[in-house]
Amino acid sequence: MVRKLAEALDTTVGFLLGEANDTNILKDPKMMKRLNEINELPDKDKECVYSLLDAFLAKSKLQAILK
Repeated sequence: MVRKLAEALDTTVGFLLGEANDTNILKDPKMMKRLNEINELPDKDKECVYSLLDAFLAKSKLQAILK
């Protein structure tokens, strides 16, 4: 029911539940596809993906600071 309401209002379930401030946060179809694929992985593999993402994001933030 909440998903249908979110679709009707052109927003996300997370936004309706107060979990996200940005209504466009998950509207990119490519990002949603990747997130769904990650969600289907075993927990051990998910942790590996999260670690890689964390490392990449930390590196990107550091590079932005050093510029």
